[in-house]
Amino acid sequence: MPFSDWLLVGTLLALGGSWNVIRADGGSERNCSAIPPYLPSTVVNTTLRLQALREAMSSVNVSAYIIPGTDAHLSEYIAPRDARMAFMTGFTGSAGTAVVTLNKAVLWTDSRYWVQAERQMDCNWELEKDVNAYSICCVCDPCRMYHCIMVVLSNPIETYESYSYNLVPAKLMLKSIPDNLVDRVWTDRPLIPPDNLIQRTWQKKVEHIRIQMTDNPYKPTAVLLSALDETAWLFNLRGNDIPYNPFFYSYTLLTLNEIWLFVHKDRVTEDLKLYLNSTCFPLAHCVQLLEYEQVRVMLKDYMTTSGVKVWIGTEYTNYALYELITPEKLLTSAYSPVLTTKAVKDETEQRILRDAHVRDAVAVIQLLMWLEKVVPEGKETEMTAAYYVNDKQKDSRGPSFETISASGPNAALAHYSPSNATSRKLTVDEMYLVDSGGQYLDGTTDITRTVHWGIPTDMQKVQVALWGVNMEMLGRRALWEVGLNYGHGTGHGVGNYFGVHDWPVGFQGNNIPFREGMFTSIEPGYYKENDFGIRIEDVVVIVPAHTKYGHNYLTFETVSLVPYDRKLIDTSLMSPQQLQWLDNYYLTIRELMGAELDRQGLTEEKTWMLKHTVPFQSATASAAVSSLTVSLRSACA
Repeated sequence: MPFSDWLLVGTLLALGGSWNVIRADGGSERNCSAIPPYLPSTVVNTTLRLQALREAMSSVNVSAYIIPGTDAHLSEYIAPRDARMAFMTGFTGSAGTAVVTLNKAVLWTDSRYWVQAERQMDCNWELEKDVNAYSICCVCDPCRMYHCIMVVLSNPIETYESYSYNLVPAKLMLKSIPDNLVDRVWTDRPLIPPDNLIQRTWQKKVEHIRIQMTDNPYKPTAVLLSALDETAWLFNLRGNDIPYNPFFYSYTLLTLNEIWLFVHKDRVTEDLKLYLNSTCFPLAHCVQLLEYEQVRVMLKDYMTTSGVKVWIGTEYTNYALYELITPEKLLTSAYSPVLTTKAVKDETEQRILRDAHVRDAVAVIQLLMWLEKVVPEGKETEMTAAYYVNDKQKDSRGPSFETISASGPNAALAHYSPSNATSRKLTVDEMYLVDSGGQYLDGTTDITRTVHWGIPTDMQKVQVALWGVNMEMLGRRALWEVGLNYGHGTGHGVGNYFGVHDWPVGFQGNNIPFREGMFTSIEPGYYKENDFGIRIEDVVVIVPAHTKYGHNYLTFETVSLVPYDRKLIDTSLMSPQQLQWLDNYYLTIRELMGAELDRQGLTEEKTWMLKHTVPFQSATASAAVSSLTVSLRSACA
């Protein structure tokens, strides 16, 4: 082999390392026994990194250093700045343990990653093929790489103790080092992203509401919170008192100096008390717990104080409390400052709410694919379909409302839910409407799709094609033009593990103006009595619109990621702009859902998704479009 075909990596001889040679003419796996050693172009040169680490080890009198593949929290998925094993070895698999001694370096991983490790590691590293995917290894001799296999334990303390026990035969001691030695030598270690700390603590939320109180020209001294989601949001708490909603019975009276939380105190754990009173000094940062029933007594007592003024949201304050506040001590608005603040999601809330919709879309895709296969057999009903879509994804806490599963004439009832008495058998001859939603730890979802497994009528196609995606009147305009309408709102707010109807966001006259960072559903429909019903519902986030002249406009970005039924789309009724929007939306589904379905190993569901998202504007369009990587997530609705 001519020397010109090799690329010498590092000053290996001078550093006491091995020859690492990269061939320019290909090859997928390394061969460290060849003379000179052969390495593919995918390897990472670790010579200088190992030299620096060994110097750091010597400085603290350590002869062997264990580098796990996880972070300080034993996370399965880790941040780039915590990928220390990958940095030191070049191996980027998700499972493994590396050990470095003063003269050797070894990586243990299971059979899923053996080929990947041989393609990514240089000859400074030995690969131990750990046949037990549930084992973890440690060095028992600094002079030779001898390892002890033990079962992975449940927490770091037990793991540390087990390591120590297994090192005893080699007369070695496990030493805890306050500083991570890899971090010392990782000079370009990624920083913590600046948006990682956007999520507000409850103290920060309280501070934000108090600033609004101070800035209010009427100078309220207190805010009374009556809506259950107000208190849940303010303190980052969730409960199970209300079906389909993670709320608990509560009131809050927040002043500039004190906080009173009215709950059933016997349900408050010691951990929760510590959480609410973690910074009690000054008193303004301490939550005083009172019994739920004491809210009237406390409010009445507060009103006897001179100079007070209580700010309430009239939409959710009951009269029993309202009557205790004399007019001169009352400040009203439709919604409290908590509700209007909660309506705008910060960057972290937006990100995790998007994530929840991705997982929820998997559940809906699984439902629609399953129904497409089994409905022709004539055995499934509205109820079996409703059961199928619930509780199928990570971090699910159940449905966010009773699933609307409606076929034929039942679908003409906008908010119908099946029962033993009313459930119809699903057939290929009728329209089917499913409106489902999930409560996830990171978000609440709501989506409606209407499908037909047979041959829809021309009228049914027209009703589906004539739907708007803008404001309330524009959403109804296409129906109005042909003398039709629907009897429900066009949309409602959606929150992060909250009620599926997250007010005050929406399209009605009593909703607040749209602002960037709000989430809302858009759900126009049409319902023909005793025949069929149609609704298309997506959740969108309000984002800045990128206009030609840079004006400060807003638009909608769809976060629901389930394709519409192609049989019910008549493209002859759509403008080129509408078709382009639809194709862009389908490309987004392919990008985001393709990756998620791959991650979950759902090959059949991915094939179904690709078939149902083929672009409309090209006669030669095929699944190859899925290879496009351009992001169209900001396409205007």
